[in-house]
Amino acid sequence: MGNYDDSITVAVSPERLFSYLADVQNLPRYMPRLTSARPHDGDRVTVTAHIDPPDAPEQDVTSEAWIRVVEEGKSLEWGAPGPHDYRGRLHVAPGDDPANSRLTVELHTESTEGAQVDHGLEEALHGIKSAVEAAEH
Repeated sequence: MGNYDDSITVAVSPERLFSYLADVQNLPRYMPRLTSARPHDGDRVTVTAHIDPPDAPEQDVTSEAWIRVVEEGKSLEWGAPGPHDYRGRLHVAPGDDPANSRLTVELHTESTEGAQVDHGLEEALHGIKSAVEAAEH
């Protein structure tokens, strides 16, 4: 349980990175297990993921979440209802070079152990970096 964070440099401008992230329908392009993300009713999103849990058969699961795009400060905030108090924030900032961005993810959860969360954050950041850089070429 706790708070986690990680950052990565992305080779696109902050404006381009934020625009890509603000389009909720891009979620499956950079979140490895997500197969769909359908925004509705303001900040609500229905997401479907393909999972392979160790103690159950491989399956698709659908759940509700919320995502808020915060233009001022170039952030996305998200969360999911339930007992794990799962919520987080992506923040886009200028990088060392005008053509680069610094992307930081902050996450709070009450359920998962640290190493698993750290791996998930790293996987998400690298997924975003790969997807948005590939979309630029």
